[in-house]
Amino acid sequence: MKQLLTPALYLLALGAFAQEDMPTIFETKLGHRIEHTGTGTEDRGYSYAASDKEITVFNNKTGAVRWTGKFKDLTPKLNKVDELTPFWESNVLFLFDRKMGKDQIACLDLADGHLLWSTDKYQNVTEENVVYIKELDGFAITLKDKLVWILARTGEERWATDKFKGVVGQYVVTNDGKLVMVNFMPNNLAALFTGFKNQIAKIDLTNGNILWENSYVGRAERKVVTRDFIYELNVKDDKVFLRMNGMQVYDLNTGANIYSAAFDFTPEKLVGEPAGAKRFGVYGAVAEPVIVGDDLYVLDMSSRKSQYVKKYDRNSGKLLWTSPEIKEARAIPNMYVQGDKVLLQIGGNVEAQAYIRRQERQSDGTTETVEEWRVWHPNVKPNGIQAFNTTDGSLAWDSERFRKGITNAVVVDDKFIVCSGKELYSMDVATGAEQYVVPVAKGGVGNADQIMTYKDNVVVIGDKGVSTFSAKTGELVAQGKYKKSDLEDYEGDRMILKTAGSDIACFNLNDCTYKQFNARKGATTSLSTEGDFVYVYEKKNVTKLATR
Repeated sequence: MKQLLTPALYLLALGAFAQEDMPTIFETKLGHRIEHTGTGTEDRGYSYAASDKEITVFNNKTGAVRWTGKFKDLTPKLNKVDELTPFWESNVLFLFDRKMGKDQIACLDLADGHLLWSTDKYQNVTEENVVYIKELDGFAITLKDKLVWILARTGEERWATDKFKGVVGQYVVTNDGKLVMVNFMPNNLAALFTGFKNQIAKIDLTNGNILWENSYVGRAERKVVTRDFIYELNVKDDKVFLRMNGMQVYDLNTGANIYSAAFDFTPEKLVGEPAGAKRFGVYGAVAEPVIVGDDLYVLDMSSRKSQYVKKYDRNSGKLLWTSPEIKEARAIPNMYVQGDKVLLQIGGNVEAQAYIRRQERQSDGTTETVEEWRVWHPNVKPNGIQAFNTTDGSLAWDSERFRKGITNAVVVDDKFIVCSGKELYSMDVATGAEQYVVPVAKGGVGNADQIMTYKDNVVVIGDKGVSTFSAKTGELVAQGKYKKSDLEDYEGDRMILKTAGSDIACFNLNDCTYKQFNARKGATTSLSTEGDFVYVYEKKNVTKLATR
């Protein structure tokens, strides 16, 4: 006799598998292929899609074409575009045309497409060399032998200096209108610079005078795809704080070193570089420093064979203690201070980003250049969990449970929750005892690729969907099964998973229901800053979808 589902179980099963398509707000067909995209915020109200010869700017609400044109008509000195970069805050679109020593740069107004200015004065410039500084509405452009400052809307050069080498990285505007900034050298520009050195400087942007300069430890970078800085620069009172592989502190007025609790670390060979990668980076292999009141906790990863936790006085830089060795940890992605314990996640997921350009053979025998901007989270071994006492740095406990695998670990309230990929463990912070162990298979979405937090729940991003568990009890809260996919983006209570074929599902983290959209392979997707919409760019089509 067949067993029938009860009405409640039937509805649960139906909810797990019957999913809606994301409502279409608009679909706009362009008159050219889409090879470059830029999605403006909903408040800004417009976005663009371009090939190397044409561009279209469209309205975010309706999809109506705002303006369109061929680059050769918009910018008479450019026949094609090798690279285009939007600077949204200045409403300017930079266009680059490479011509073997006769490079052309042109700037268009993003709002209406009119030409602002063009020049062949600057050679070997890419988007990596150009930084927009909104406070003064200008661009700092790094050349081989100097840094030049030009006005954004006119291209007028105001000054140049040869005393600042490399590209302007993160910066802070001081109360007296000066800039403190850090330089860096992107991988693809290494051959451009001679005499490069790590440099932090305070500069008067009205005339280019360097008021002071000093050196820093480490390597300042921006991520390959998302363009986030992997360090943080800020000013508090009369001190400059540079958080990069630890903490470095300078006097704001003189640039003198106050103290350094930093080390040099390069994540070489942690992750294999994908075939066809033109740019590649690995991030998050070392946990950021943790500040608790006047205490500063820093991971020292300067040696490949032994690592340490160090505690400093945040104000003076005095070293208070050094932990016992953490032997041969290739990566320590997370460090938390909870109560009187420092908690370490050894090994597990790091972040990798790559710009890939490759040739693909089409069905008609022709080849086509395919660009891919990939973000993924590979796993690094060895794995483990350790805890140290905040009072003296002594080892409090060490769990053997995670030697075979770990994705990542999170703290929710007073719970230290660790995921092995197959199970969730709630660890007692004081002793390391397991408070509960829950198989992630209960969520029905395969093994966990990574976990995150949302409200009081642990979000499990699985091989085939998303599930949530109560951080307090480990009980399953909700589940949503989808195809094999990876995390693409998330904002607020909305999370996008994307398949290898570019299909997407947008999950509601409150109940793990989702809406889906089947896209063409190779499509680019962009989640709006509020999480309410997804823009899909494929071939010649732009589609806007609602996530709610």
